[in-house]
Amino acid sequence: MRFAEAEIEGVVVIEIEPRFDARGAFERLHCPDEFAAAGCPFEPVQTSLSRNPRALTLRGMHYQERPHGETKLVRCVRGRIFDVALDLRPESPTYRLWSAAELSASNARALLIPEGVAHGFLTLEPDSDVLYQIAPRFEPGHEAGVRWDDPAFAIGWPTEPEVISERDAGYPNHQG
Repeated sequence: MRFAEAEIEGVVVIEIEPRFDARGAFERLHCPDEFAAAGCPFEPVQTSLSRNPRALTLRGMHYQERPHGETKLVRCVRGRIFDVALDLRPESPTYRLWSAAELSASNARALLIPEGVAHGFLTLEPDSDVLYQIAPRFEPGHEAGVRWDDPAFAIGWPTEPEVISERDAGYPNHQG
């Protein structure tokens, strides 16, 4: 695996290094030792899958409130998404900045998103499935979010969403 820092402190883009032979390919998606050696220790305790049948579906911008913050390893295992990390940590030098990466089944890239950083994505193709590995485990009742189109952040989405939940569309603009 190759690890590259994104524009947001603590957000890491992970590229896999597939091994090919006559049968096809084998790809290691996570190894706690490799993550720790790269300076980003991560041991997931929960795995979730988001299925998105329609292109231009937006999910986000989500995070868990302290003290129940989550670190997420996000990967698109089918289709293609525009994946966004938004720094909401007031003590961070990259506070209120965002970073994005295109994740797809074909590029097998992943984004490691630390706690205190909101996450969202826009599907760029129909039938895009997003795999999340999360630590620590999800604590109900601590979900939070900010508007995907909040002018305070000016996220450069590639286009307007066509599908968005009432909850995501109803998040307030960020205060602070």
